[in-house]
Amino acid sequence: MAANTAPLWLFDLDNTLHNASHAFFPAINVNMNRFIARTLSVDGVEADAATVDAVRTDYWVRYGATLLGMMKHHAVRADDFLREAHRFDDLHSMIKAERGLISLLKRLPGRKILLTNAPQRYSREVMRHLGLHRQFGKHISIESMHVHRQLRPKPSPHVLRKLIAREGIPAHRCILVEDTLENLKSAKRLGMQTAWVTGYLSKTAKIARLKGQLLQTNLTKRTRYVDVKVKSVRRLADNLHRLR
Repeated sequence: MAANTAPLWLFDLDNTLHNASHAFFPAINVNMNRFIARTLSVDGVEADAATVDAVRTDYWVRYGATLLGMMKHHAVRADDFLREAHRFDDLHSMIKAERGLISLLKRLPGRKILLTNAPQRYSREVMRHLGLHRQFGKHISIESMHVHRQLRPKPSPHVLRKLIAREGIPAHRCILVEDTLENLKSAKRLGMQTAWVTGYLSKTAKIARLKGQLLQTNLTKRTRYVDVKVKSVRRLADNLHRLR
Protein backbone atom coordinates (compact mmCIF):
# COMPACT_ATOMS: atom_id res chain seq x y z
CA MET A 1 0.00 0.00 0.00
CA ALA A 2 1.47 3.34 -1.03
CA ALA A 3 2.60 5.59 1.80
CA ASN A 4 0.55 8.54 0.55
CA THR A 5 -2.70 6.60 0.51
CA ALA A 6 -3.03 5.67 4.17
CA PRO A 7 -6.32 3.83 4.66
CA LEU A 8 -9.15 4.23 7.11
CA TRP A 9 -9.50 1.00 9.09
CA LEU A 10 -12.98 0.04 10.30
CA PHE A 11 -12.69 -2.65 12.96
CA ASP A 12 -15.46 -4.83 14.26
CA LEU A 13 -15.20 -5.86 17.92
CA ASP A 14 -16.75 -9.23 18.77
CA ASN A 15 -14.89 -12.23 17.32
CA THR A 16 -12.53 -9.79 15.63
CA LEU A 17 -10.58 -8.04 18.38
CA HIS A 18 -11.49 -10.60 21.03
CA ASN A 19 -12.96 -14.08 21.34
CA ALA A 20 -16.65 -13.41 21.94
CA SER A 21 -17.54 -17.05 21.18
CA HIS A 22 -15.71 -18.10 24.34
CA ALA A 23 -18.27 -16.71 26.80
CA PHE A 24 -20.11 -13.64 25.54
CA PHE A 25 -22.12 -15.09 22.67
CA PRO A 26 -23.48 -18.04 24.68
CA ALA A 27 -24.54 -15.61 27.40
CA ILE A 28 -26.04 -13.17 24.87
CA ASN A 29 -27.99 -16.04 23.31
CA VAL A 30 -29.50 -16.94 26.67
CA ASN A 31 -30.30 -13.31 27.50
CA MET A 32 -31.76 -12.63 24.06
CA ASN A 33 -33.91 -15.76 24.14
CA ARG A 34 -35.22 -14.83 27.58
CA PHE A 35 -36.15 -11.34 26.38
CA ILE A 36 -37.86 -12.62 23.22
CA ALA A 37 -39.76 -15.29 25.16
CA ARG A 38 -41.15 -12.63 27.51
CA THR A 39 -41.99 -10.31 24.62
CA LEU A 40 -43.89 -13.05 22.77
CA SER A 41 -45.76 -14.21 25.86
CA VAL A 42 -49.52 -14.70 25.64
CA ASP A 43 -51.69 -14.43 28.75
CA GLY A 44 -48.58 -14.56 30.91
CA VAL A 45 -47.22 -17.71 29.27
CA GLU A 46 -43.80 -17.21 27.68
CA ALA A 47 -43.07 -18.48 24.17
CA ASP A 48 -41.37 -21.88 23.95
CA ALA A 49 -37.74 -22.35 22.89
CA ALA A 50 -38.56 -23.49 19.35
CA THR A 51 -40.71 -20.43 18.71
CA VAL A 52 -38.06 -18.11 20.10
CA ASP A 53 -35.30 -19.63 17.95
CA ALA A 54 -37.48 -19.44 14.84
CA VAL A 55 -38.37 -15.78 15.43
CA ARG A 56 -34.79 -14.75 16.18
CA THR A 57 -33.41 -16.45 13.06
CA ASP A 58 -36.22 -15.23 10.81
CA TYR A 59 -35.72 -11.62 11.84
CA TRP A 60 -31.98 -11.83 11.31
CA VAL A 61 -32.42 -13.25 7.80
CA ARG A 62 -35.08 -10.68 6.87
CA TYR A 63 -33.59 -7.57 8.45
CA GLY A 64 -29.91 -8.29 9.07
CA ALA A 65 -30.38 -8.05 12.85
CA THR A 66 -32.84 -9.67 15.24
CA LEU A 67 -33.21 -6.34 17.00
CA LEU A 68 -34.70 -4.69 13.91
CA GLY A 69 -37.38 -7.36 13.64
CA MET A 70 -38.25 -7.03 17.29
CA MET A 71 -38.57 -3.26 16.90
CA LYS A 72 -40.66 -3.50 13.75
CA HIS A 73 -43.08 -6.23 14.79
CA HIS A 74 -43.22 -6.00 18.59
CA ALA A 75 -42.60 -2.31 19.34
CA VAL A 76 -39.48 -3.19 21.30
CA ARG A 77 -37.21 -0.31 22.32
CA ALA A 78 -33.65 -0.78 21.11
CA ASP A 79 -32.20 0.33 24.45
CA ASP A 80 -34.23 -2.27 26.33
CA PHE A 81 -33.25 -5.10 23.99
CA LEU A 82 -29.55 -4.21 23.98
CA ARG A 83 -29.40 -3.74 27.75
CA GLU A 84 -30.99 -7.11 28.47
CA ALA A 85 -28.99 -8.98 25.82
CA HIS A 86 -25.72 -7.62 27.23
CA ARG A 87 -26.41 -8.11 30.93
CA PHE A 88 -23.46 -9.97 32.50
CA ASP A 89 -22.58 -10.76 36.12
CA ASP A 90 -18.82 -10.34 35.62
CA LEU A 91 -17.94 -8.93 32.20
CA HIS A 92 -14.20 -8.71 32.74
CA SER A 93 -13.85 -12.40 33.60
CA MET A 94 -15.49 -13.30 30.28
CA ILE A 95 -13.01 -11.44 28.07
CA LYS A 96 -10.52 -13.60 26.18
CA ALA A 97 -8.13 -12.11 23.62
CA GLU A 98 -4.67 -12.52 22.12
CA ARG A 99 -1.68 -10.60 23.34
CA GLY A 100 0.08 -8.09 21.13
CA LEU A 101 -2.99 -6.34 19.73
CA ILE A 102 -1.80 -2.89 20.79
CA SER A 103 1.51 -3.39 18.96
CA LEU A 104 -0.33 -4.67 15.90
CA LEU A 105 -2.64 -1.68 15.72
CA LYS A 106 0.31 0.71 16.03
CA ARG A 107 1.96 -0.98 13.04
CA LEU A 108 -1.01 -0.47 10.75
CA PRO A 109 -0.83 2.78 8.73
CA GLY A 110 -3.81 5.11 8.74
CA ARG A 111 -6.66 6.01 11.07
CA LYS A 112 -8.74 3.44 12.93
CA ILE A 113 -12.42 3.46 13.89
CA LEU A 114 -14.25 0.89 15.95
CA LEU A 115 -17.50 0.01 14.18
CA THR A 116 -19.57 -2.45 16.17
CA ASN A 117 -23.18 -3.58 16.34
CA ALA A 118 -22.68 -4.01 20.07
CA PRO A 119 -23.99 -1.37 22.49
CA GLN A 120 -21.71 1.40 23.67
CA ARG A 121 -21.46 0.50 27.35
CA TYR A 122 -20.44 -3.09 26.62
CA SER A 123 -18.03 -2.27 23.80
CA ARG A 124 -16.30 0.51 25.74
CA GLU A 125 -15.78 -1.75 28.74
CA VAL A 126 -14.27 -4.49 26.59
CA MET A 127 -12.00 -2.05 24.74
CA ARG A 128 -10.76 -0.47 27.96
CA HIS A 129 -10.10 -3.85 29.54
CA LEU A 130 -8.02 -4.80 26.48
CA GLY A 131 -6.25 -1.44 26.53
CA LEU A 132 -7.21 -0.79 22.90
CA HIS A 133 -9.37 2.31 23.28
CA ARG A 134 -6.49 4.74 22.73
CA GLN A 135 -5.69 3.15 19.37
CA PHE A 136 -9.01 4.25 17.86
CA GLY A 137 -9.89 7.76 16.85
CA LYS A 138 -13.61 7.06 17.04
CA HIS A 139 -15.90 4.52 18.64
CA ILE A 140 -19.13 3.90 16.71
CA SER A 141 -21.56 1.56 18.48
CA ILE A 142 -25.01 0.47 17.37
CA GLU A 143 -26.73 3.38 19.12
CA SER A 144 -25.01 5.75 16.66
CA MET A 145 -26.01 3.85 13.52
CA HIS A 146 -28.99 5.96 12.51
CA VAL A 147 -29.68 7.09 8.96
CA HIS A 148 -32.65 9.42 8.42
CA ARG A 149 -33.71 8.67 12.01
CA GLN A 150 -33.87 4.94 11.32
CA LEU A 151 -31.58 2.44 13.04
CA ARG A 152 -29.33 0.95 10.33
CA PRO A 153 -26.73 -1.37 11.86
CA LYS A 154 -24.32 -3.46 9.81
CA PRO A 155 -24.70 -4.91 7.22
CA SER A 156 -26.75 -1.91 6.09
CA PRO A 157 -24.94 -0.12 3.25
CA HIS A 158 -26.62 3.11 4.37
CA VAL A 159 -24.61 3.39 7.58
CA LEU A 160 -21.37 2.56 5.76
CA ARG A 161 -22.10 5.13 3.07
CA LYS A 162 -22.88 7.76 5.69
CA LEU A 163 -19.68 6.99 7.58
CA ILE A 164 -17.32 7.37 4.62
CA ALA A 165 -19.10 10.54 3.51
CA ARG A 166 -18.68 12.02 6.98
CA GLU A 167 -15.01 11.02 7.07
CA GLY A 168 -14.43 12.50 3.61
CA ILE A 169 -12.61 9.48 2.26
CA PRO A 170 -13.32 7.38 -0.86
CA ALA A 171 -14.62 3.88 -0.29
CA HIS A 172 -11.60 2.17 -1.86
CA ARG A 173 -9.37 3.61 0.87
CA CYS A 174 -11.49 2.05 3.64
CA ILE A 175 -10.75 -1.42 5.01
CA LEU A 176 -13.47 -3.22 6.95
CA VAL A 177 -12.06 -5.88 9.32
CA GLU A 178 -14.78 -8.32 10.32
CA ASP A 179 -15.70 -11.87 11.26
CA THR A 180 -19.16 -11.64 9.65
CA LEU A 181 -19.34 -12.28 5.92
CA GLU A 182 -22.60 -10.43 5.34
CA ASN A 183 -21.01 -7.24 6.64
CA LEU A 184 -17.96 -7.71 4.41
CA LYS A 185 -20.18 -8.37 1.42
CA SER A 186 -22.05 -5.11 1.99
CA ALA A 187 -18.77 -3.18 2.29
CA LYS A 188 -17.32 -4.71 -0.88
CA ARG A 189 -20.40 -3.70 -2.86
CA LEU A 190 -19.64 -0.09 -1.89
CA GLY A 191 -16.07 -0.45 -3.11
CA MET A 192 -14.37 -0.94 0.25
CA GLN A 193 -11.53 -3.33 0.89
CA THR A 194 -12.25 -6.23 3.22
CA ALA A 195 -10.40 -8.42 5.70
CA TRP A 196 -12.08 -11.53 7.09
CA VAL A 197 -10.98 -12.69 10.55
CA THR A 198 -11.74 -16.40 10.99
CA GLY A 199 -9.77 -17.48 14.05
CA TYR A 200 -12.73 -17.55 16.41
CA LEU A 201 -15.10 -19.28 13.98
CA SER A 202 -15.67 -22.98 13.37
CA LYS A 203 -13.53 -24.17 10.45
CA THR A 204 -15.81 -26.99 9.42
CA ALA A 205 -19.38 -25.98 10.17
CA LYS A 206 -21.67 -25.34 7.23
CA ILE A 207 -24.01 -23.50 9.60
CA ALA A 208 -22.09 -21.29 12.02
CA ARG A 209 -23.44 -19.39 14.97
CA LEU A 210 -22.18 -15.84 14.63
CA LYS A 211 -23.19 -13.24 17.24
CA GLY A 212 -26.20 -15.30 18.31
CA GLN A 213 -27.50 -15.57 14.75
CA LEU A 214 -27.26 -18.09 11.90
CA LEU A 215 -25.10 -17.57 8.84
CA GLN A 216 -25.14 -20.10 5.99
CA THR A 217 -21.57 -20.40 4.70
CA ASN A 218 -18.58 -22.63 4.13
CA LEU A 219 -16.06 -21.12 6.51
CA THR A 220 -13.07 -22.78 4.84
CA LYS A 221 -13.62 -20.97 1.53
CA ARG A 222 -12.54 -17.46 0.67
CA THR A 223 -15.21 -15.56 -1.27
CA ARG A 224 -14.95 -12.93 -3.97
CA TYR A 225 -15.85 -10.16 -1.55
CA VAL A 226 -12.96 -10.99 0.80
CA ASP A 227 -9.64 -9.35 -0.11
CA VAL A 228 -7.67 -10.78 2.79
CA LYS A 229 -8.47 -13.78 4.99
CA VAL A 230 -6.58 -14.09 8.27
CA LYS A 231 -6.99 -16.18 11.39
CA SER A 232 -6.03 -13.27 13.61
CA VAL A 233 -5.92 -9.49 13.30
CA ARG A 234 -2.28 -9.89 14.29
CA ARG A 235 -1.64 -11.09 10.74
CA LEU A 236 -3.01 -7.96 9.07
CA ALA A 237 0.36 -6.19 8.99
CA ASP A 238 1.81 -9.14 7.06
CA ASN A 239 -0.90 -8.77 4.42
CA LEU A 240 -0.74 -5.04 3.69
CA HIS A 241 0.68 -5.77 0.24
CA ARG A 242 -2.62 -7.43 -0.67
CA LEU A 243 -4.63 -4.34 0.29
CA ARG A 244 -4.13 -1.64 -2.32
